[in-house]
Amino acid sequence: MAEKTYLQAISDGLREEMRRDKRVFVIGEDVGVYGGAFKVTLGFQEEFGPWRVIDAPLAESAIIGGCTGAAIMGMRPVAEMQFADFISCGWDQLVTVAAKQRWRAGTPIPITVRLPSGGGFSGGPFHSQNPESSFAHIPGLKCVCPATPEDAKGLLASAIQDPNPVLYFEHKHLYRRIKGEVPDERITVPIGKARIHQEGEDLSVITWGAMVYTAAEAAQELAGDDVSVEIVDLRSVMPWDKAAVLESVRKTSKVLVLHEDTRTGGFGAEIAATIAEEAFEDLDAPVKRLAAPDTPVPFSPPLEKAFIPQVADVAAGLRELAEY
Repeated sequence: MAEKTYLQAISDGLREEMRRDKRVFVIGEDVGVYGGAFKVTLGFQEEFGPWRVIDAPLAESAIIGGCTGAAIMGMRPVAEMQFADFISCGWDQLVTVAAKQRWRAGTPIPITVRLPSGGGFSGGPFHSQNPESSFAHIPGLKCVCPATPEDAKGLLASAIQDPNPVLYFEHKHLYRRIKGEVPDERITVPIGKARIHQEGEDLSVITWGAMVYTAAEAAQELAGDDVSVEIVDLRSVMPWDKAAVLESVRKTSKVLVLHEDTRTGGFGAEIAATIAEEAFEDLDAPVKRLAAPDTPVPFSPPLEKAFIPQVADVAAGLRELAEY
């Protein structure tokens, strides 16, 4: 075990998979000579060579289309989008081709698409989105959103070895801010299995990604009021661990669904609907959602702070639930 940043855990996990499986290669804009926009692949081209760490042109559609063809031929490509926002340029290849190929022909499509996502650094509307709900809606795609360095490493290994296209949402605001103990050896974390970030008795927060830490800080505030908050980190939004969510809801009877993505059509709506359908009799308060407003991500730091759910917002929502 060693303490690693979230970014280093991603880099280590990717390097391990490339060392153990020669079918794994990396392709993306500036991933080779430059080492990636965030330096996840720094030094990779020197170790693995330019045929396994490929600097691609500015063409996300070509990157994902090429990965699909390589996957059909037995390779395990890892595509990096410099920012998650840019995946819209490859939507057709990903959604129309890669997601449907296994359903259509039974062909495994083991593509991993790394997606640096999220705000918190004033990147503006083209570099700060959390588009996981757009892809969780597409049959054939899997979506993972690790929050801890250990999960970042383990979920990446699972994504690369999965026979389906997996979108790997790595939150940029966690890269160098979050550190944690990570096993030195190779680990895997099952896709679709939640974890309990902290146990609680009075309220449940269902969340993922960077919002796990926002929820944890808010829970600390409520602990001073003798309110115990349980935090469920989904880790994967497609497939998602419905059983873990319902178990927590039945335990506490009050639930807040929290995410950084915009509210309308966000994945939190799916979770809230499922709780209403399958655990209505266990609820002591309406399911509460807390998310970003339905606008593009602002560039201005004060506006971005108002856009992204903050600790004070979560604490206020939890107090409202506690008092219901």
